[in-house]
Amino acid sequence: MKNLIGVAALALVGLSACKTINKANRGAVVKFPAFSTEAHRGGRGLMPENTIIAMKNAVDIGVTTLEMDTHITKDGEVVVTHDDYLSAGFMLTPEGKEIPAADSKKYPVYQMDYSLLKTFDIGTKPLTGFPKQKKIKTYIPRLADLIDSVQTYTRSKKQMFYNIETKCSPKGDGVTNPDPETFVKLLMDVIEKKGISPFVVIQSFDKRTLQILHMKYPNVRTSFLVNNQKTVEENLSDLGFDPFILSTEYKMVNEELVKKCHARNVKVIPWTPNTKEDVDKLKQLKVDGIISDYPDLLVN
Repeated sequence: MKNLIGVAALALVGLSACKTINKANRGAVVKFPAFSTEAHRGGRGLMPENTIIAMKNAVDIGVTTLEMDTHITKDGEVVVTHDDYLSAGFMLTPEGKEIPAADSKKYPVYQMDYSLLKTFDIGTKPLTGFPKQKKIKTYIPRLADLIDSVQTYTRSKKQMFYNIETKCSPKGDGVTNPDPETFVKLLMDVIEKKGISPFVVIQSFDKRTLQILHMKYPNVRTSFLVNNQKTVEENLSDLGFDPFILSTEYKMVNEELVKKCHARNVKVIPWTPNTKEDVDKLKQLKVDGIISDYPDLLVN
């Protein structure tokens, strides 16, 4: 009986601690890394992209931040994957067969239940352009499961930051993504349930999701993704507020862009330089972080 009482007491303490952490996290202000080293899609140059095994590998490499993409399934699950449609370029059917090029739009993520989506193999087929990527049979994870896996994996190490992209656009509304209000609600429900809001940045090319976050979740950091010829002033005016980060294609970055962003207290974190030379050039320009397919370049 004493053993049973002891076990019960320990369980209650553990449950109480878990609740305390989650409650504290929801309103906490957590210092962002001085220099954010970010594994693009978990580091797709080394592991199958946007997978749990990729994220764990990036943790082991020593990055501060895990970068990933999210979509919504037909049954309302938030899943970690980049493309609107299951890609013939690096995915295989549940039977292990190629997806013909003619079927490149046969499998829209938004029109599939997660139970079916999970059966496709995302890790076995070689990915053109990334010869170093290890081939391991794996699947598209739910964001909730990925967070659980990472949080458990890093429990005795360090708290990771998450840079999460909303993959949506006005032309995709109702076709490849839900409306932005629904997308943000589903995404934030997962993030808040897991109690990691202070460690999250939400990024997007779709300014609508960032604007909703700015209004409804003002404590959540946002990052505006851009790849255009506009000035800093034009891009931020287009967004309607100054985000935590302006995340540009890396070739856009110059001394003037960094200076203008920093004058407005906006961080600059470009994507995706994949050579040591380009990484070093960006560091010399005093950017605040870098997103790369090869996260090992960022920590060595």
